[in-house]
Amino acid sequence: MSDDVWKRAEIESPCIKICVIQPESRLCTGCLRSIDEIGAWSGMTPDQRAGVMAELEDRRSKLTRRRGGRAARLG
Repeated sequence: MSDDVWKRAEIESPCIKICVIQPESRLCTGCLRSIDEIGAWSGMTPDQRAGVMAELEDRRSKLTRRRGGRAARLG
């Protein structure tokens, strides 16, 4: 598979190639985009992409942190 699609002269995708959709928030834990945004990304205008990018950091609080290992046993 080629990574050429990641090198296009467009607003860079926030994808970090860790694609896990959290069921409760329906956000990707890697890039913080919604399923709909991920699917529509290639057809979005630069302004639409910039709007999504501006919202991403605020979405981090919507994710439920998974507790595993020692933290889960102690909590």
